[in-house]
Amino acid sequence: MKYKVLHLLKEDNSKFLSGQLISEKLGVSRTSIWKYIKSLKEEGYRIDSSSKKGYKLISSPDILTFEEINPYLNTNYIGRKIIHFESITSTNDMAKDLSEKGEDDGAVVISEEQVGGKGRLGRSWCSPKYKGISMSLILRPNINPMEASKTTQIAAAAMIESFREFNINSTVKWPNDIIVNGKKVCGILTEMSGELNRVNYIIVGVGINANLDKDDFSRDLLDKATSIKIETKNSINRKALVGTFLNKFERLYKEFREEGKIDLSIKICKDNSAVIGKDIKVIKNTGERRAKVLDLDKEGKLLVQYEDDSRERLISGEISIRGLNEYIK
Repeated sequence: MKYKVLHLLKEDNSKFLSGQLISEKLGVSRTSIWKYIKSLKEEGYRIDSSSKKGYKLISSPDILTFEEINPYLNTNYIGRKIIHFESITSTNDMAKDLSEKGEDDGAVVISEEQVGGKGRLGRSWCSPKYKGISMSLILRPNINPMEASKTTQIAAAAMIESFREFNINSTVKWPNDIIVNGKKVCGILTEMSGELNRVNYIIVGVGINANLDKDDFSRDLLDKATSIKIETKNSINRKALVGTFLNKFERLYKEFREEGKIDLSIKICKDNSAVIGKDIKVIKNTGERRAKVLDLDKEGKLLVQYEDDSRERLISGEISIRGLNEYIK
């Protein structure tokens, strides 16, 4: 009910709405309206209150609730339910818990802060409150479990296209890092629950260094991680970026869900690759080898050629790649 009050205030924030009018429209008492207004103010909404005129919305806080992201959404089902937290250990962990309890396909878990965020191979992820974007998409596609990793390529392509909407040039460090000016600004962590021939659910976790400052990063991360704010010298509208990403993701995911292909996502990732044509180190449990990246195939596998001229198609998983002398350039 509180957000129904907010919706009425947002519909026309150029004038005051009387408590009586809101009460009549929503069928609750004026005392209840006052309590909802008080709660919204505590969340950071600036609302002008007048005993004679009523209530008028002055400004909204920078929070990633459905009510704030919705104006930027044009999806059919991705992000149509957003489960918002102020602070959480991990959005992926919460999304998995909710999925086990039957949460809907397309629901998104978002938190203003992660205190136990992680990336691929168990690496930690920096996500300070109200500065970064930490979200996890719950997907329930009817696919073979072997196909689940393709959603990482879809998410990477969607992020590349989203940044472009904000005039930010970025590239993909296969399979799941988004790079701006040689440093990581976004990581994608895809996890799956499935059986032999069916997927129960896929969780696509996305962490974006949106408005972090340099002192938000530990010293050992500054040479390989950055933020949109640092690189562009301006803060980015987090709500608009989330909405844009969900729109782009749904459009690209439709090809995969309905046709079993990711051709468009692969094209975007190839055209904006940070590694194709580069010399890299391929790091596995068995050790590391030098290789040159030749291509990204239609299945999302990275084709590399080693120093002995042998070739291999790498599948994302327990594999990491690095530039020879630096993170990636």
